[in-house]
Amino acid sequence: MMAYQHDERLDYLDAVRCFALLMGIVFHASLSFMPIYIGWAVMDEQTSEVVPSFVLISHSFRMPLFFLIAGFFSHMSFHRKGLHSFIKSRLMQIGIPLVLGWFLLRPLLIAGWHIGAESMRGEADILVGLLNGLSSLKTLPHGFLVGTHLWFLYYLLLISATVLSLRFLLGINESLKRKLSAICDRFIEKVLITPWFVFIMALPSAFGLWFMQHWGIDTPDKSLIPVFAVSFLYGLCFALGWVLHRQAALFERLANLSWTQSIICIASVCLTLVLSQYEGQINLVNYGLIKVTYMFVYALTIWSLVRLSIGLCKTFLSKRNALMSYITDASYWIYLIHLPIVVFLQIAFAELPLPWLVKLSSICLITFLITLLSYDLLVRASFLGQLLNHKKKASVLYNLFLKKLRSGRGF
Repeated sequence: MMAYQHDERLDYLDAVRCFALLMGIVFHASLSFMPIYIGWAVMDEQTSEVVPSFVLISHSFRMPLFFLIAGFFSHMSFHRKGLHSFIKSRLMQIGIPLVLGWFLLRPLLIAGWHIGAESMRGEADILVGLLNGLSSLKTLPHGFLVGTHLWFLYYLLLISATVLSLRFLLGINESLKRKLSAICDRFIEKVLITPWFVFIMALPSAFGLWFMQHWGIDTPDKSLIPVFAVSFLYGLCFALGWVLHRQAALFERLANLSWTQSIICIASVCLTLVLSQYEGQINLVNYGLIKVTYMFVYALTIWSLVRLSIGLCKTFLSKRNALMSYITDASYWIYLIHLPIVVFLQIAFAELPLPWLVKLSSICLITFLITLLSYDLLVRASFLGQLLNHKKKASVLYNLFLKKLRSGRGF
């Protein structure tokens, strides 16, 4: 078993978190190519029957994976920094981006929705759209999460506070705390870190999925009142990551790939896609049984893909890599600001006579380049870089420019 120090950082888990965040760009960019209108900002002229399948499967595990890794790193940070420093860090790294993001990004997103709706009717007034976006700031605090993707920060704060509160309550009785800790450690070692991991985690996850409004994971962006089903599911993921760090060496076993896991993953994904077509057919005789089966299969898909993602990153991204480290540092900023850029690019590409896959690829690439450039030039070496990543780092592009400039002058 791999030796693991409590303050050691696993590079491949940084890559896992980066993957979960960057997949958000592809997920959101694909929504304008759905074959049916789903209420997104704009509907492209070129659509595809493949996109709904991608949206369904990618949405199943992307945020559970993020909350799992967030729980793991939160426990690491908590024991490294202590309670007060940890709380301060959470408020700075999550709370401030949530508030600032609302003021800076929400007007742009609301403007994108107005402009997108008008463009589908044949006319689009960009100035009016921007003014409507700015006027949305007057609604504070009503509709705080509506129209943004920043709900994940809000739920991350709530879940973190809940875990700390439970830990405090358990800590009142030291004897009970030690017994529960021992039980938790044995449970992880003997039950969770086994070939049956995905089935074990699928049971409580299916319970949470049953209370979703749709056959999938709801997006809780309508109210500040926490949605029980979403809080339960993401809280379960966060709590698992939190307790897994208690025996972080066992995480290596969880990340090991096998043919059995791959077969389970492929089977669960295929069954999820097949059963999803029955969602609206409530008059079927066996509708209840189909729904129960779907929830369990969907939960299997979540945890199979979570485990597969961790395993692939461990296999291919375990060694420290300068480029990968740079991208993982940038990924939080990229995800925070990507959505307005994606929406405006979707509007710009909507009527172009290009294949949908070319458009989707272009939107993702342009978004990535814009956000990465803004990170390097505006964030990485500034107070924002320290806020998001705990410390400032030198701008790579700016240093390259200076190097070229000096080289051209003969220095």
